Amino acid sequence: MTDGGTPGASGPDAPSTVRRLDTPESGELAQLSAVFEDLQYVLRCCEHLVAALAVPRPDPVLVEALWTGALVGYVRCFSGRTKILTDGDVESLELDDEVVKFHKTFPTLRDHYASRHVNPREAFTIGIAQANDGHPTGVAVVSAPRPPVDDTTVRLLGRISYGLSGLVDGRMQEAQARVLENARQMSAAQLAELPLVHLSESPVG
Repeated sequence: MTDGGTPGASGPDAPSTVRRLDTPESGELAQLSAVFEDLQYVLRCCEHLVAALAVPRPDPVLVEALWTGALVGYVRCFSGRTKILTDGDVESLELDDEVVKFHKTFPTLRDHYASRHVNPREAFTIGIAQANDGHPTGVAVVSAPRPPVDDTTVRLLGRISYGLSGLVDGRMQEAQARVLENARQMSAAQLAELPLVHLSESPVG
């Protein structure tokens, strides 16, 4: 945060009053903040995944849950509705060309793991078991597990997310400066007319 400290923080720099500001600049800052938090969430998922995959027999439920969450959070950062991040931002990180190409596969992976219709873990085939004379004796349900995520892929996503976090953080600092400048152009009376934001006693998260 800029001057005044972080809302909800304790200490001498904690703000006594916070007013809600609805301007194009504050809206941009809110969207940037949401994307930054999503990138931090992705990084935490990747950290937990690296640890989960390092054991001899990883828990498939934990791995899938973390990987799905990471993909959903990452792809959301590139929402066409908010337009906060684009493929061009990934390219601006000057990572390997293969990394940029792999970034473009994440929406497809997200759709696969978060599908409402298709099981992302296994593909099923139904067959008929036969006796030696060729007569059917029963039904066979054959499952083929789909390949799980590996450590290399997880670290790659974490690498991209880390770079994007720095990029978004820089934009947030610039947006905060614009919001503060707008507020300083308002009188105390104008600020007093803005709705109050109720702060929690301790930070959430």
